[in-house]
Amino acid sequence: MIDYPDNQVKRLGHDLMRQVRLIFKHWHRYQDEEIRWESFRRYMRPVRNEVGKLLGRGKISGNKRLVGMCRELYGHQEWLWAFTKTQGLEPTNNTAERALRPAVIQRKLSFGTQSQTGSRFLERMLSVSETCRLQQRSVYDYMIEAVTASFSKKSPPSLLPAL
Repeated sequence: MIDYPDNQVKRLGHDLMRQVRLIFKHWHRYQDEEIRWESFRRYMRPVRNEVGKLLGRGKISGNKRLVGMCRELYGHQEWLWAFTKTQGLEPTNNTAERALRPAVIQRKLSFGTQSQTGSRFLERMLSVSETCRLQQRSVYDYMIEAVTASFSKKSPPSLLPAL
């Protein structure tokens, strides 16, 4: 929005960016243990209110570029602020993006699959691979266990993390 040629869009973009900077200022203070969870949540309340006002402003602006985007975001504010309600959630989708990266690279390098069956196999294998990576488990060891269990008619090993 900041780079858009329309001054009204640009202005709202700058106003929203100020709030984004506050979000990450408070988030980093919380991550660095300078402030506690409840303090972080308290600092986020006025930021959330201001973002809501800005989205509302864009929603009724009459500017085609702003109305649709602001209406969409305004309607999903509960999702946007979930990280302030649930400890452990991050304010970005970086973790999800990193998890999807191997699948995106594979698709680009191989030009996809040739069938629905191939697509299902690949998505399941990539899911197993990423789950094992996140749990610091060997994909190879897991697959050996799974295939052995299948041949011996036993239940496959769980991908749920051990508690």
